[in-house]
Amino acid sequence: MNNEVAINQELQDKANNILKSVNINQIGALAVGQLRTVIDARINKQQNQGLDLPANYSVSNALTQALLRLQSVKTKGKTPVLQACTPNSIIQSLMDMVVQGLSPAKDQCYFIAYGNELQLRRSYFGTTAALLRLENITDVDAQAIYEGDQVNTSIDRHGHLVLDTENTHLDWTNQDNELIGAYAIITTADGVDHLTIMTKKQIKVSWNQSKTHDVQNKFGSEMAKRTVLNRAAKMFINTSDDSDLLTGAINDTTSNEYDERRDVTPVEDEKQSTDELLEGFQKSQEAKAKGVSNNGNNNEGKEESSEEIANGQTELFSKGTIKPADEADS
Repeated sequence: MNNEVAINQELQDKANNILKSVNINQIGALAVGQLRTVIDARINKQQNQGLDLPANYSVSNALTQALLRLQSVKTKGKTPVLQACTPNSIIQSLMDMVVQGLSPAKDQCYFIAYGNELQLRRSYFGTTAALLRLENITDVDAQAIYEGDQVNTSIDRHGHLVLDTENTHLDWTNQDNELIGAYAIITTADGVDHLTIMTKKQIKVSWNQSKTHDVQNKFGSEMAKRTVLNRAAKMFINTSDDSDLLTGAINDTTSNEYDERRDVTPVEDEKQSTDELLEGFQKSQEAKAKGVSNNGNNNEGKEESSEEIANGQTELFSKGTIKPADEADS
């Protein structure tokens, strides 16, 4: 779908006047209303230049939800992130969200304050949604592999690694066993399934490069799925004919978790901050278990919500600097 729109000159002028009057790298330089004006203007300009967004994606609703959530997110020091982070990083995070077509209301993304920078993170579902925006990708799936599961692969006539579905068996009763790996399958428009598989050791190497690897190590299955999915997606993202804005936003959001080159000051006590994240996740797991005990099987409309809670995406970061969602890779 082509979402090209006309330039709203009045909006552009208003945003330019705001930016001329402040330093957007100065913490707290813009109020929420001013942030919204600047972001709306940038989106308007990019849509005029051909930015395509999903047909059912409401930019206005997504931004409203994001700004509402940001007003309640605080740093470890209890400072609201809108007052602790630079307007420039806030604007960039929200722009990355919009370009990828993500919505915090669907727990597809969340925000974390790292020093004085706000960063966007995708959940597993957000990563899936973002990849499906790429024209050549028609389906995405990832599975965790537990001890006792049987996963077999073979090489097709083109030399590609493929899943031997007849001899692969994932038993749901093994989910209490040790995680030993994960695989992702990305299906392209030509009907070809592209398999990426990672061992537990490979996954942990990736996690150890992450800023929140303690959370990943403790709650691994869904994190592992996103880890292998992000690895699988790299080739498609970086060889895609899609908009540089889209592929750039996907890459930037992924690298936020691993890029240590940024000149930022970490939160004053990262160990304690991580402990708070783990505590928040544990509470979500307990709440989910209690809900299952009280209600039995949920109806289909609630199924996804329950799964997201189980994945640590709804309450994972109810404390500390991170707002709801999932975790994972490079």
